[in-house]
Amino acid sequence: MAAFQISGSVVTGKVPSFDGLRLSKPTFAAPSSVGASGLGVVQRSYRGFVVKAATVVSPKYTSVKPLGDRILIKIKTSEEKTQGGILLPTTAQTKPQAGEVVAIGEGKTIGKAKVDISLETGKQVVYSKYTGTELEFNGANHLILKEDDVVGVLETEDVKDLKPLNDRVLIKVAEAEQKTAGGLLLTEATKEKPSIGTVVAVGPGTLDEEGNRKPLTIAAGSTVLYSKYAGNEFKSADGSDYIALRASDVMAVLS
Repeated sequence: MAAFQISGSVVTGKVPSFDGLRLSKPTFAAPSSVGASGLGVVQRSYRGFVVKAATVVSPKYTSVKPLGDRILIKIKTSEEKTQGGILLPTTAQTKPQAGEVVAIGEGKTIGKAKVDISLETGKQVVYSKYTGTELEFNGANHLILKEDDVVGVLETEDVKDLKPLNDRVLIKVAEAEQKTAGGLLLTEATKEKPSIGTVVAVGPGTLDEEGNRKPLTIAAGSTVLYSKYAGNEFKSADGSDYIALRASDVMAVLS
């Protein structure tokens, strides 16, 4: 088993551009181990950091069939330019968290109930950071991961229209305070990261021991207090900040 330090990712392949979906800040992955019998492992290095290695599937294999509740996603490409058209070096490109579902498993069994995967091939989805196993297959980067690691389905190219899955909620983050209580103006560097926002959309809920959905108690439109550093942060096309997190990371409803 070969172990590699992960701090970024380079991807190839052509999928929709998702112009409205941009990470709010560059992300760096946590350490992981990859490798499989009969499969090659590629490691790419750039000055100052090491890129995550992907398991390379030999061209003699023409398909990858996920098992159980796993799905196969074709990763969207990294943004190569800023909004102003400036070409980004590889080290500055944000790790993508979106892609297209290209294959699904047969589902899972909960108790005596057989639960099918709720996603369909062709859907554009957002997934959690640092999850799954990367594959280089058919000349493009893919990710194989569990369905529960999918945050939501992109109904449009803007993250504000994300449809959360399972027990996740999408929250529009409240703007940081511009002034202190004494009236002093705050610079961007000193503004405290807000942990309050408005719920925009909620998932259908978790599955109980019999395979039935248990609806979430949080409703869209609620103003909530959530845990700092939880979930996945995004910036929408209009510059607003959003966060997608699990309902268990919401600590209170404000009124």
